[in-house]
Amino acid sequence: MVRFAKRAPLVGAVVCVALAASAIAAQAPPDQSIVGEGPGGRTALTRWTLRRDPANRGIARGWPRGGFGGESVSVPNVVDPTHYAGARAQANYEGSIAWYRTTFTAAAAGTYALTFQSANFAARVWVDGRAIAAHRGSYLPFEARVRLAAGRHTLVVRVDWRDPGAQSRLGFHRTWFNWGGLDGEVSVRAIGASELSSPAIQTALSSGSVVCVRAPCPNVPAARTATVRVSVQVRNDGAAGRAIVPQGSLVHGAQTIPLSFPEQRLAHGQSTTVSTSVSVPEPALWSPADPSLYQLTLAVGAECSYSARVGLRQIAWQGGRVYLNGRRLRVHGATIQEDARGRGDALTPGDENTIVSELRAIGANAVRAQHPLDPALLERLDTAGILVWQGIGPVEGAGNWYSKTPVLLAAAENQARTAASAARLHPSIFAWNLVDEVAENGHDGAEVAYVQSLTRWLHDHDPGRMVAVDIWGDHPPRRPGVLYRGVDAIAETDYSGWYDNPRNSPAAVSAEISRRLAAMRRAFAGRVLAISEFGAESNGLNRSGSPGSYSFQASLLARHVRAYAADPELSGMFVYLLRDYPLTPTFSGGSIHRVLPRVRLIEGLNQKGLFTYGGRPKQAAGVVALVYRALGSG
Repeated sequence: MVRFAKRAPLVGAVVCVALAASAIAAQAPPDQSIVGEGPGGRTALTRWTLRRDPANRGIARGWPRGGFGGESVSVPNVVDPTHYAGARAQANYEGSIAWYRTTFTAAAAGTYALTFQSANFAARVWVDGRAIAAHRGSYLPFEARVRLAAGRHTLVVRVDWRDPGAQSRLGFHRTWFNWGGLDGEVSVRAIGASELSSPAIQTALSSGSVVCVRAPCPNVPAARTATVRVSVQVRNDGAAGRAIVPQGSLVHGAQTIPLSFPEQRLAHGQSTTVSTSVSVPEPALWSPADPSLYQLTLAVGAECSYSARVGLRQIAWQGGRVYLNGRRLRVHGATIQEDARGRGDALTPGDENTIVSELRAIGANAVRAQHPLDPALLERLDTAGILVWQGIGPVEGAGNWYSKTPVLLAAAENQARTAASAARLHPSIFAWNLVDEVAENGHDGAEVAYVQSLTRWLHDHDPGRMVAVDIWGDHPPRRPGVLYRGVDAIAETDYSGWYDNPRNSPAAVSAEISRRLAAMRRAFAGRVLAISEFGAESNGLNRSGSPGSYSFQASLLARHVRAYAADPELSGMFVYLLRDYPLTPTFSGGSIHRVLPRVRLIEGLNQKGLFTYGGRPKQAAGVVALVYRALGSG
């Protein structure tokens, strides 16, 4: 959290593909996708030419056709991931324009899909000089389709990330640096006679004659069977009026569970969703203590396929408590920001592995994210057994709501639906968070309408996960209003001892933490409760023991963590945050200077991390690790 206006990301979709691996002759040597989940037959396009265009002259010069030189870069890419402080930082934050060019070869004539995991902020796409797509937002996929002749083709993308203020007015806000570029994976695939898209999986565990879906199953630790429902959207891109029969399997070690779907007779261009349920005896269940994964494979003959690593697990909640596979779940972790020094938010596999390593170092079994996480990072969290409290809605300033017009409100709803649909196969995600730091009962009717609409939609489309809302802890509702109706989980920020009364004695801070917890329990009795943010900035510039020092942060965090761990009604806590990151070049702590005018902070960085931006552990990392490890994996 920072105490000034926030700004955030947005939107996209997922789909499947033709199996014909020979349909695309990849950039040589073949590029390797860093995202495991998805349609078969896709090729990641990683080698590009980058040309900067700060004067916005590229269109006039004919660059959509690809006639520009530049530097060779690897995608994902941030154009300037270095200057977040100093003389060039403000211009870098305010944004610019850049052009990316690459080529690929279609081995056969047909329709091809180009999938972009993220581009910040406004992207326009051309193939062989023909405009095929435009997109606004970041951190979520979008797709473009084009019919191509056999042979070599030129793909050009123009990315414009100018004016963060204008982005905010369009409903895209952030509390992190305005990194610009193709910051997600780009891939191409041929579209065959059929497609499989938007798969989903639901698991219900049983023990004897008891079947448990959303309520806790009393004997699930001894459960012998999982009933697994798999659904997928089928589309006919081939001849009209033909029968399509999807097949599939779930595989874990020596265990193979076949999946048979009903035959579908579809007209050309028609789509439908099909589902099947299977019983899995002696299931290898996913949990933080044992993150077992099954290989899910779906296919329509040799026409198309879709694959992913999935986990069989059941999330249930009742009476304010959460249960994972029938056992009480209490999560402890940190908020993470997708940002690596020298690469910005264009993370490499190594950067994502480092995030997991740092989470393991502090004994975390969960993370909180304010924007949709990269699918490759989610896959690593799945494998590591780290649960995710996933933000999918607009990130606003504390108590603010910018999506007030019908157009912006529709865009906010589309952002959340798209994010949930794109990531719903990941077993690590246990809650969808709709709002970041709502105040009292919502800013206005538009915010209430957004939360209520998405709550209903998620309960209908993804009943196996909680719907959550994060509250600005300085302004919680005394009597929850309509906004919270149907919401399953409530999280509040608590900056007692930092933004709120940093000069209080340890006893007074502890008393304030207890008071806030009691108020939250009264207001939201029967709901799942968590603390979404707590912490303090720290660096080596302040005297040891004083606010802003490493020791002050460590002591304050230990006080918070112990208080939360001792509250049996609390189901989760997230330190803010795992690692320092750039915010804006002029950021120097925000409103903290009103109460601590002499605290010394490093301009441009949010320094609440347990690790420095360069990855060095602070004193607080060790202190938090001692308490978290004692809590176990959950």
